[in-house]
Amino acid sequence: MRPVNLIPPEERRGEKAPLRTGPLAYVIVAVLGVALLGVTLVVLTTNQISDREAEKASLEDQVKQAQAEAEGLDSFINFATLQEAREQTVVSLATSRFDWERVLRELAIVIPSDVWLTNLAAKASADATSSSSSSSSSGASEGIAGPSLDISGCATGHEAVAEFLAALRQVDGVTRATVTSSNRQGDSGSTGATASSGSSETGGGCGSKSFVASFNVLVAFDAAVPEPSVPGAPPTTPPAEGEDGGLVADTGSAP
Repeated sequence: MRPVNLIPPEERRGEKAPLRTGPLAYVIVAVLGVALLGVTLVVLTTNQISDREAEKASLEDQVKQAQAEAEGLDSFINFATLQEAREQTVVSLATSRFDWERVLRELAIVIPSDVWLTNLAAKASADATSSSSSSSSSGASEGIAGPSLDISGCATGHEAVAEFLAALRQVDGVTRATVTSSNRQGDSGSTGATASSGSSETGGGCGSKSFVASFNVLVAFDAAVPEPSVPGAPPTTPPAEGEDGGLVADTGSAP
């Protein structure tokens, strides 16, 4: 016969009570693990966001500080730009100047006694235009690169015009002097040494004597070509007729 222990298991001595286990305990542990993992991720994410916000605020402060420093240096940049522009203007004016005073002084010296001027127009460059330039000299002035003088006057014959032309070529800086027209008052429709059609400048103020010749001479200073103008520099146009500077000499009567 098999013996049977009638003492309840929990009251037995020397024996361990059986553990009451089931799937519920594992579920609880899994839920607690997931919750712990979620809390950990939330804490880490919050810390990263806080760090990024703090870094962003620091960078924004640095940008504002750099912009403030840059704005403080704008005055120096503007002054440097203004100084450079003024230097370019001075250089442009210095390189494009032409000594008209010296030229006119030498012209007054070399004019023969039998020649007198009725009009004199100056151009500082080939681009400058003169309201007193005759149509006869417009074609000859196309090849001039530098300053030029357009001279109209009267002389006691073609020989005096030739002497005046030779004297002009002795003026310092003159590269060429060309007679664009030379007409004697006694000639009817004919011209002298070098004539041109459509000239309305010559003949005025020379009187009615048959031996008097009215002429137009173009004097070029090709070697004094000014440098290209700097943008923003003021134009260097010579004084117009009638203004100060002595560019117009008008003696209507013969000596």
